[in-house]
Amino acid sequence: MENTVIGVYDSYAQAQSAMNELLSAGFPRNAIQLDSESERIVPESGTTEGGTGVGHFFRSLFGRHETHHEHGDIYAEAVRRGSVVLTVDADSGEQREHAVRIMNRHDPVDIDERVTQWRARGWAGYDENAPRYTAAEIEKERNLYYGQSRDTGAAEQTRIPVIEEELKVGKREVERGSVRVYTHLREKPVHETVQLREEHVTVERHAVDQPVTQADLAAFKEGSVEFHEMAEEPVVSKTAHVVEEVVIGKEVSQETASIDDTVRRTDVEVEQLGARGATAKPEESDFRTHWQTAYGQSGGRYEDYDAAYRYGWTMGGSGRYQNYRWEEAEPNLRSDWEAHHPGSAWDKVKDAVRYGTERVTGR
Repeated sequence: MENTVIGVYDSYAQAQSAMNELLSAGFPRNAIQLDSESERIVPESGTTEGGTGVGHFFRSLFGRHETHHEHGDIYAEAVRRGSVVLTVDADSGEQREHAVRIMNRHDPVDIDERVTQWRARGWAGYDENAPRYTAAEIEKERNLYYGQSRDTGAAEQTRIPVIEEELKVGKREVERGSVRVYTHLREKPVHETVQLREEHVTVERHAVDQPVTQADLAAFKEGSVEFHEMAEEPVVSKTAHVVEEVVIGKEVSQETASIDDTVRRTDVEVEQLGARGATAKPEESDFRTHWQTAYGQSGGRYEDYDAAYRYGWTMGGSGRYQNYRWEEAEPNLRSDWEAHHPGSAWDKVKDAVRYGTERVTGR
């Protein structure tokens, strides 16, 4: 019971919607129970243990303590009076808070406020033998809470959404082009000159007649003497130098783009119609009289102008132009008329539209 969430709804559809959202949020089906007098949906694991009846179910839910017993009777009484009770068993406090948020989105009733109103009208406690409320009794009690807005005689409501488009202009990056840089190696012939030196050994013999010296006697022995010929040859090496740089960058420029587009909006026109079977609307005789005066001499039929009279009468009664002078309202009326009646020239029917508008506003 610590993590059990209970919500009371005045309609089965509200409770069903809350239950469907709980299931979509991941709550297991056997942890959810929907109780009403008209239909009982029990957990998949089985029926309520310990007896039958709505009162017994809530007493078993809250336990046998006197205070808890009273709570069970309150929810049982709510079901008897046509409300629907949705209970959810949560596994944790966080899951319980999640269930509360979901159930509050579907307009549950304030059960404490309801009990105060019951007791003010003489309710003393839940009676299992008391009959369930009839549809008329349920509706009568609902009217005490909500006023005459829930009167069964109230006309059905049809909601027509007014939709308007909004133009939003953003930016995105797109590729407009690119630059690819290739690097190639090419060879070019280079001619250089260098002076090279060579040595050559020459042997010459000369006839000599002179006395022997000590140096000559020292060399007067067997031996050999070697002389080496040296020569220079070219040595080629290459050294790389940076002689040029190719720099690739981006230049950023900005420009203002003008966006011309159209957006759409739903305009709702309300036309007052007479009762079915009536031969003419109350204002049609006035329209025909004005047509005879304004257009009768130019030929044509009243039926060619009837739509313009009704358009002016509708727009004048819509509240949009009640506080406008004709000179201020005409541009918008003309634009709207030409958009919806492309085959009818404004200059031809504008007097009929003006009369229809002023017929409603009294100007």
